[in-house]
Amino acid sequence: MAIRQIRLENDEILRKRSREVEEVDDRIKELLDDMIDTMHEYNGVGLAGPQVGILKRVIVIDLYDGNLPLKLVNPKIIKQKGEQEVDEGCLSFPNEYAKMIRPAEVTVEALDENGKKVKIKAEGLLAQALSHEIDHLDGILFVDKMIPGTLHYVDPNEEEK
Repeated sequence: MAIRQIRLENDEILRKRSREVEEVDDRIKELLDDMIDTMHEYNGVGLAGPQVGILKRVIVIDLYDGNLPLKLVNPKIIKQKGEQEVDEGCLSFPNEYAKMIRPAEVTVEALDENGKKVKIKAEGLLAQALSHEIDHLDGILFVDKMIPGTLHYVDPNEEEK
């Protein structure tokens, strides 16, 4: 396991479309494990391949709710329903947040870390995280979808009031 470097907002790799993973092999499994470690190191909820400089369609998500983190390969939203206004951030944009509209519910098809097909029905925060990370795989960043004028910086050194 290794902590990988997170690519930041002006890195052009974040704007590129990721390639499908042909086979879930040991290298992909290692990448997914490294991405979990990296996401946890930076207290993130999700992380996509391009954010660690790898243009492959892989994402990880951890809601810190007692369930195991999700490790998904070639995830695709096949259905979405409703909408929710959320305040969203991104590990590639440290301490920056913006309001945006995300689907309230999504259904995602993907492969798990063993190459087995899985279908995930998600709502609320998980639907938001899946939408955000899958956008990364297409070179779309949260600032592209934010409600204009809502981007704000939160100083990590200031205590929450």
